Amino acid sequence: MLARIYRPAKTAMQSGKAKTKDWVLEFEPASALRSDPLMGWTQSSDMNGQVRLTFETREEAVAYAQHNGLAFQLFEPKTPKRIIKAYADNFAAGRRQPWTH
Repeated sequence: MLARIYRPAKTAMQSGKAKTKDWVLEFEPASALRSDPLMGWTQSSDMNGQVRLTFETREEAVAYAQHNGLAFQLFEPKTPKRIIKAYADNFAAGRRQPWTH
């Protein structure tokens, strides 16, 4: 049973950074999802797929995994590339594409 420890990225549906400061421990799926023949819903016999633990720091998550004897894989967060822009740049004289109506 392999666990993943990571810091979640912000979703594309929000501009804020809510729920991205905590570290998450999730288990890798032990079996593939199956489709229910009657309803078409996906199902799995793996109950560990429902477990999602959150920790304030990476060290707490790693300590929890080591204390419970869990094999884990640690994913470091990627820092976003910031592009500093100003509204006045739309009207700059050295703009690559001319601004027109």
